[in-house]
Amino acid sequence: MATFDDFMRLDIRVGTIIDAKVFEKARKPAYQLQVDFGEEIGVKKSSAQITDHYKPEELVGKQVLAVVNFQPRQIANFMSEVLVLGTYSEDGVVLITPDKVVKNGDKLG
Repeated sequence: MATFDDFMRLDIRVGTIIDAKVFEKARKPAYQLQVDFGEEIGVKKSSAQITDHYKPEELVGKQVLAVVNFQPRQIANFMSEVLVLGTYSEDGVVLITPDKVVKNGDKLG
């Protein structure tokens, strides 16, 4: 079982997707995202397997939650720096988003 302290070590922040494009070299269908987490963290890259429910042009401007303190992960020729959060739903991954617009960099807590 995870403890509350384990959970608190995750740095989960809100960011706005500023660019999304098809990740051609990914083994499974995915997008390459650029997410703006505000002044403190800046813009970070993420590979996201969210192609079932989203088109790249629909993602730009969408706020999402992401873990920003994982080690970067090399995926094909792309370095994914953050883990965008979503649910593994019946028809594919659905992003976790705030229900109101908030400041980029706001922390889940």
